[in-house]
Amino acid sequence: MKYSAIPTAQSIVLHCQAKNISNIIISPGSRNAPLTIAFAENPFFKCFSIVDERSAAFFALGMAQQLQEPVVVLCTSGSALLNYYPAVAEAFYSNIPLIVISADRPEYKLGIGDGQTIDQRNVFQNHIGYSANLKQDVRHATSKVLQYKPEWISEKSVEDVQNEVQIYNDQELNRAIEMALTANSPVHINAPFEEPLYETLSEPTISPEINDIPVEVVTSIDLEEHRNIWNTATKKMVLVGVNTPNVIDKKVLEYLANDPSVLVLTETTSNIHHPNFFNSIDSLIAPIEMQLDNDALFEKLKPDVLITFGGLIVSKKVKAFLRNHKPNHHWHIGGHTANNTFFCLNEHLKMPVNRFFDAMYVSPHKVNSDYFVNWNKVKQGYVLKRDAYLNKIPFSDFSAFDQLLQSIPDNYMLQLANSSTIRYTQLFEVNSTLKVFCNRGTSGIDGSTSTAVGASWVNSTPTLLITGDLSFFYDSNALWNNYVKNDFRIIVVNNNGGGIFRILPGKDDSNVFETYFETRHSLSAEHLCNMFGFDYRTAKSSQELKEEINGFFNESVRPQLLEITTPTLINDKILIDYFRFIS
Repeated sequence: MKYSAIPTAQSIVLHCQAKNISNIIISPGSRNAPLTIAFAENPFFKCFSIVDERSAAFFALGMAQQLQEPVVVLCTSGSALLNYYPAVAEAFYSNIPLIVISADRPEYKLGIGDGQTIDQRNVFQNHIGYSANLKQDVRHATSKVLQYKPEWISEKSVEDVQNEVQIYNDQELNRAIEMALTANSPVHINAPFEEPLYETLSEPTISPEINDIPVEVVTSIDLEEHRNIWNTATKKMVLVGVNTPNVIDKKVLEYLANDPSVLVLTETTSNIHHPNFFNSIDSLIAPIEMQLDNDALFEKLKPDVLITFGGLIVSKKVKAFLRNHKPNHHWHIGGHTANNTFFCLNEHLKMPVNRFFDAMYVSPHKVNSDYFVNWNKVKQGYVLKRDAYLNKIPFSDFSAFDQLLQSIPDNYMLQLANSSTIRYTQLFEVNSTLKVFCNRGTSGIDGSTSTAVGASWVNSTPTLLITGDLSFFYDSNALWNNYVKNDFRIIVVNNNGGGIFRILPGKDDSNVFETYFETRHSLSAEHLCNMFGFDYRTAKSSQELKEEINGFFNESVRPQLLEITTPTLINDKILIDYFRFIS
């Protein structure tokens, strides 16, 4: 086992080991060599090498998403650090604990034109839980420090200054790692290293001050007033955003499903299921939007009480509905963040969701209400109409998603890219045994494939990524590593551009639209499959999709990719006509 001769590098490694943070994603560089060597030479750590820093950070995000624990990403100085930013922002808004460790140049080399040098301090300041800007060691490379920054020593001895540096750095490391562990937040640790960088020792020369992580104290919340409001309201809506699988008790689901005064609206990423829940929100709301008397219908749908839990919401239609038809009470339950998405949030109850609903149903009390019955009739109607619509339309994005979602075997992990992929998936039933994830923190198309690869690596079940063509090609470096498992599957729905822009207001058929918004292309994933060792399949019709999906999920010696090519010019019309058809 080796340790860096640099005290700060020793501290970082010892803090991570003491806090049981073992997964380290390393991108190559020289300035980060003290940490790279120390992590890689210590058998406690599991180290991964990924060249592309943007991909590396999303890979780490996928691991942390599944493990529910911090994962480290480590890079060299300069622009390498900036490539982490998209994943850091996603982690920030999705409450995923990434620990970003960046090696830096000594402070006296900032602003003098030195290579691979930028001001790395607080670089993520708007999207980070904590920034730990460590101080430069003075014991290491003392002659250089005295040469360029003699005022750092002043009248104190080198040892006294070094002790002050050590105390400060330990405090910062404790604060940063505690934030990652207790708040599920990304944190940034910036560590300046002076050369020489590659000197190692067999034993550490320091004994860092490492704090215990405080145990969270659960406070009691008086819910009597909430229970009274809940028990007298005749229209209660429960809206579930991004939610970790298997965290909601079955008895709670049954409470809600069998209460005639409750509508439960779920999304693909909610990971909860019941026949009485409404799992295609847009199919419920879009037909109302098209009615001339939609204000009266929306007033009937408007809840007296809105309960939200989980993360961010995908459906734009439910956001618009609840912003225009505000409930009397909106309470968000659990979690670290309560977003005022609908501009009517009254209270954030920081308590487990199960405990809240146990309190609401502590004694059975059902109010006289037809809220569920009336809207369930609407639901049954659009389900039948959706089936009829699928039987009359040609092969397209809409029909392809219906076909492929029905083909996924039980118990897969389903990773979804953003944009049209998640929005089409929202319109259909999803197998209740699947565990579904999507980067909804920032909702960007960048990093979806890298996230899925990282999540797959630490998950014992097979993984399927469904992605659009732009998202896939944008993140193609996700496949440039040695951590893609043989049971990893990708389905690329290729409509030759950003097809979602065709359904947005302001769409036209000009060259400007096709070039700068839709970004038309004629690329295929086949050559990437050849380069990265994937088995490649393609389908351009419903019959070909049926043939290719057969056997796609069987065991294989290589990962597999299925590229579904759909007609560019009719997808938008088919989707828009669907909402008219079910009205």
